[in-house]
Amino acid sequence: MNGYHLGMTLVSERHPLRALGLFAGAVLVTAVVGSLFSVSAGSTYTALEQPSWAPPPWLFGPVWTLLYVMIAVAGWLAWRAGATRRELTLFGVQLVLNAAWTPLFFGLGWFWVAFAEILVLWLAIVAVIVVFSRRSKAAGLLLVPYLGWVSFAAALNLSIAVLN
Repeated sequence: MNGYHLGMTLVSERHPLRALGLFAGAVLVTAVVGSLFSVSAGSTYTALEQPSWAPPPWLFGPVWTLLYVMIAVAGWLAWRAGATRRELTLFGVQLVLNAAWTPLFFGLGWFWVAFAEILVLWLAIVAVIVVFSRRSKAAGLLLVPYLGWVSFAAALNLSIAVLN
């Protein structure tokens, strides 16, 4: 394992907490991008025609907070286990896809485009789970709830697109 796993020479095997901070920072940026476009998401969400099984708006914040912590730790564990640059790039791609969904859905109201995008995100998460699991079983397992929530979100997105 060397300092180039995150593409930065500052991170080395001797500085695992610095690496954890970088993973947490990357996930925090993802969360902030989403939050910038979800300031009025609660009122927008409740104004939409929704399926009967749609969760209340207050649930999304706590769920995503927990998931983002798990995503950051999963990335860090995979890095610690020797994840390659390609594997970590895939991790970064899924973060970008994650950040892109909220502006598409809430910012622009492009429900069908957001649905197509969340399907790509879903595939990226599956790919990250597969490659991370080869490095660290814990890293792969930490991403399973994320995949479950994104699966639920995709079904909800599809339902809202159909109903609206």
